[in-house]
Amino acid sequence: MELVVEGRKKAFMELFLATVDRQGAAELLDWLEKETDFFTAPASSGNHLAIEGGLCMHSLNVYRRLRPSLNHHSFSHEAATICALLHDICKADYYKKEMRSEKDDKNKWIKVPYYTVEDRFPYGHGEKSVYLIERHMKLTCDEALAIRHHMGGFGCFPGDRTTAEAFKLSALALELHIADMRSTFIDEAMEMTS
Repeated sequence: MELVVEGRKKAFMELFLATVDRQGAAELLDWLEKETDFFTAPASSGNHLAIEGGLCMHSLNVYRRLRPSLNHHSFSHEAATICALLHDICKADYYKKEMRSEKDDKNKWIKVPYYTVEDRFPYGHGEKSVYLIERHMKLTCDEALAIRHHMGGFGCFPGDRTTAEAFKLSALALELHIADMRSTFIDEAMEMTS
């Protein structure tokens, strides 16, 4: 598993460095690698890719889903890469591995690992990702809208119309949301069942 996690980390870093040419980008990548668990963290506590390295894998999956939309819209490859790879950095240092007892297939009690949430900076989801990115590197308005609203209706308060407005204003915001949903509910659902 460790080799797989390292391979995904390498793919993420190579793609980021080859595509993102912005002041602070190297510092952001250095922070992710040296000061967070981004590359080893799960993507969720139990819904999708609740495995070591799942967050990095999910980010790469979202990139693969978002990349073809460049053929239909005017946003840049750099913007698409930033949004896909960094939309969920709010999940770095967010999950904690614990152990619990479960019965195995022979009805014997065993200890198994699982993830719980330990949010030490409860600032929202998309909002927190935008904030963490901008501590190192500036985002364009389009990128900030896309990352803030990538959860679509899942990230809104009842009656909140800002996501619909963001989708009207920004093709990148809508396409990132669609790529995230496809990755989560199609690609990663298949990963969990195979």
